[in-house]
Amino acid sequence: MDIQEQINALREQLNLWSHQYYDQDAPTVSDYEYDMTLRELERLEAEHPELVTPDSPTQRVGGQALDAFQQVQHEVPLQSLQDVFAPEELSAFAQRVQEVSAKPQWIFEPKVDGLSVALEYVDGVFVRGATRGDGQVGEDVTENLRTVRSIPLKIKNAPHRLIVRGECYMARTVFQKLNAQREENGKPLMANPRNAAAGSLRQLDPKIAAKRRLDCIIFNIQLTDGPTFPTDSASLDYLGSLGFPVIDHPVYPDLASVSKAIAELGDDRERYPFDIDGAVIKLDTLEQRELLGATAKFPRWAAAWKYPPEQKETVLEDIVVQVGRTGVLTPKAVVRPVHLAGTTVTNATLHNQDFITEKDIRIGDTVILQKAGEIIPQVVSVVKEKRPDGTKPYLLPRTCPVCGAPIARDEDGAALRCTGAECPAQLVRNITHFASRDAMDIEGLGPAVVQQLVEEGLIASPGDLYNLDFDRVAQLEGLGEKSARNLKKALEKSKSQGLSRLLTAFGIRQVGAKAAQTLSRKFQTLDRLMEATEEELTETEDIGNITARSLIQWFAAGQSRHLIETLRTAGISFESTEQPVGEALAGKTFVLTGTLTQYSRSEAKKLLEAQGANVAGSVSKKTSYVIAGEAAGSKLTKAQELGVPVLTEADLTEILEGNFREESSWR
Repeated sequence: MDIQEQINALREQLNLWSHQYYDQDAPTVSDYEYDMTLRELERLEAEHPELVTPDSPTQRVGGQALDAFQQVQHEVPLQSLQDVFAPEELSAFAQRVQEVSAKPQWIFEPKVDGLSVALEYVDGVFVRGATRGDGQVGEDVTENLRTVRSIPLKIKNAPHRLIVRGECYMARTVFQKLNAQREENGKPLMANPRNAAAGSLRQLDPKIAAKRRLDCIIFNIQLTDGPTFPTDSASLDYLGSLGFPVIDHPVYPDLASVSKAIAELGDDRERYPFDIDGAVIKLDTLEQRELLGATAKFPRWAAAWKYPPEQKETVLEDIVVQVGRTGVLTPKAVVRPVHLAGTTVTNATLHNQDFITEKDIRIGDTVILQKAGEIIPQVVSVVKEKRPDGTKPYLLPRTCPVCGAPIARDEDGAALRCTGAECPAQLVRNITHFASRDAMDIEGLGPAVVQQLVEEGLIASPGDLYNLDFDRVAQLEGLGEKSARNLKKALEKSKSQGLSRLLTAFGIRQVGAKAAQTLSRKFQTLDRLMEATEEELTETEDIGNITARSLIQWFAAGQSRHLIETLRTAGISFESTEQPVGEALAGKTFVLTGTLTQYSRSEAKKLLEAQGANVAGSVSKKTSYVIAGEAAGSKLTKAQELGVPVLTEADLTEILEGNFREESSWR
């Protein structure tokens, strides 16, 4: 690979990572790996300046304004900072500053790992807030920023105009609670507090942003027509007097003091409620900053010290397996206690079986630990030369360590999951899903009430809902006799919801509401469905081999059988409410377009499906017929282009009345 190809490959990789980090709030690599890759690109471009382009990642701030928000042109650019990673780089930066300022005073700040924002005030009133974006153009997120309680909406004794720059962040404790809630609800976990904060500020609904409990800390005056100051530290003191939450900003007289502060901050980052991804060193005197100026990307009077991820050796003494509320098995390494990034670590995440296998992690190994995102300890690598004799590759159990049910691997990922219908580890989530609107639709049985019932020992399975002691329910905090009566009525009503809703309520992997309706329509009773072979299941429209195997395995499990019999005894209907599937249109695919006069679109769809047809949303070569009503549009055009037979509403009526004819007779 020649130099140009190397540079192009690095730029492409960095642009992808930057897009994932800034615009999607979903990083795929560590900050350190990104920084080292950027440093390699900078080295190659320095050696070959003729290859530098204006759009190189070395020439611009990462990120861009999203189309979902109104764009804001920053009056004063929100630049990023030059990174330094070693004492000699810090010394070189200081020497460049000293060419202008013989005895510089250094202001020192922790570098908050959040999302940079500009806040604008007019006559003391907060009027607009924007993200950094690419430094020149950001996103207007004013309404979301109004929900951040640490941002003052009105300040006293303010100048006519004031724009300040700050960092919005999510406190570590808030982040941990948010991820715990997301895990409980079966949602993917957020990568780190920085991306959680960025994603929260980019919510289109401010109510969601408000629930995320963000904070903000201010570190600069961008623009003002108010008082001027000789130093940055004086301006920050002024902002503090106005009521802004201001960053810590001690001032040091020499580089030795700054180096000591860098080391102390690195050892004690945990004392702050927010993540820190470095330390900021700035020339304090504002007049001298003007003399130094800036490049297109960085001010020449400031730098950001970036801490490399701290790594420590320790011994992996055991692996324990936890079962989450979604049934996923998560292996955890129990390690010999070691001090890492400010805390004593006794365990580390191992993610999943693929992660363990890839790194060949075994009990008894000496391993290298590192904190992912400065929070979660994880195993980076194994020191194989220190591996003791007799160790064996580690495999997660084949049955659930909590309930003993079989374990199944997700077809679309690396997760291993407990299949137990009554697994205690999944109890709250399973029952909440069972009662949800698309399932048994039991009004008044939300997550909080389910949690209460479980904690009081009133239920240990979805089937127990139908044998509740309602006198005890009425005594629970926040409920009472009226709530107990209403819950009893809702449970009684749910008994006749029918087979498709019951199948949805079971939460069988790969079986959602649509598949449940299809199965209910074809097999008509739960007992008939339980007896179906894999071949019979896969002959059903939209039911493939994976779904068929999932159904057979679920029905064969002891916990599933127990739940079904409990529900049978309680009087739950196992009968379908859907009309049986006919055979007249089996194997035919219809597409509906335009306005029908005799039927609604949903009615026509149900009637066709009742005779075995598949009703699709788009036209393709596999489409058998297109039914065109009035004002038919692009689907009709597509059908004509592909030669797909086009039928009228009158033709549809004939078909539904059983007068279906062979394709050759249709125009």
